[in-house]
Amino acid sequence: MPETIAIVGLGLIGSSIARGARTYGLARKIVAVDRDAAVLDRVRALGIADQASASFAEGVEQADLVILCVPVCSIGAVAAELAPHLKPGAVLSDVGSVKGSVVAAVMPHLKSGNAFVPAHPVAGTEYSGPDSGFSTLFSNRWCILTPPDGTDPAAVAAVTAFWEGLGAIVETMSPEHHDLVLAITSHVPHLIAYNIVGTAADLETVTQSEVIKFSAGGFRDFTRIAASDPTMWRDVFLTNKDAVLEMLGRFNEDLAALTKAIRWGDGDALFDLFTRTRAIRKGIVAMGQETAEADFGRARPDAKSTGG
Repeated sequence: MPETIAIVGLGLIGSSIARGARTYGLARKIVAVDRDAAVLDRVRALGIADQASASFAEGVEQADLVILCVPVCSIGAVAAELAPHLKPGAVLSDVGSVKGSVVAAVMPHLKSGNAFVPAHPVAGTEYSGPDSGFSTLFSNRWCILTPPDGTDPAAVAAVTAFWEGLGAIVETMSPEHHDLVLAITSHVPHLIAYNIVGTAADLETVTQSEVIKFSAGGFRDFTRIAASDPTMWRDVFLTNKDAVLEMLGRFNEDLAALTKAIRWGDGDALFDLFTRTRAIRKGIVAMGQETAEADFGRARPDAKSTGG
């Protein structure tokens, strides 16, 4: 475990890492680094770090592990500024939702004595900022590591141990494969959510108040996804555009087939598709990545307790 960790960017993920590191004793000293004075004030008020600094040099110079929790389009510039101040042997990591572009942006700035072990914790909520974090955010959630070829195995092991200490299930793959997998499991679903909520808001024959008032379960769940941080998702689509466009092409082909089935009244095709996709949902629940509780785990205050 590292003596000192520095977390650069204290939003939902960064503040959750800080809380988790303290809760589970993963570092002796936690340093929060952020250029936003208001964020640093909240970090100090919340007491989630031992030191809070707006200086990259001051914040990372003693750290054994530095984790970049900034938007992916900013990671290259941030790495260029702080890399000269990393001490020999320090490991640099990140939490970006895209990996290929991040590796390309960071690697040129690193000194030979520092390893880069990119990471993507597949966890989050629709909230942002230091107040939104919590120590159990990563519990039983996947964290994907994408170390470039030739990365020091000891550095990979250290980052693996850190995320396992936060409760995550760690898996390793190449940056390119990560970006393709996440394009269909995360990026395209978010794009669809943003689009369908925007479409509903733009309908001339349906008022916005009606959209809000009569939101059924499906649309309500789309709005939760579409409430995610706009800066983060803008950067995701700009930096993973090839994989996203490839998955969108496949999605559009499948959507055309579904449109044809509806147009021609092909009930068998619709039933077969819905049966297949329902099985995927059951598989997600079986792997512990979602709850099997009724109503998707939503609280029912009117339900009577059966406990003794």
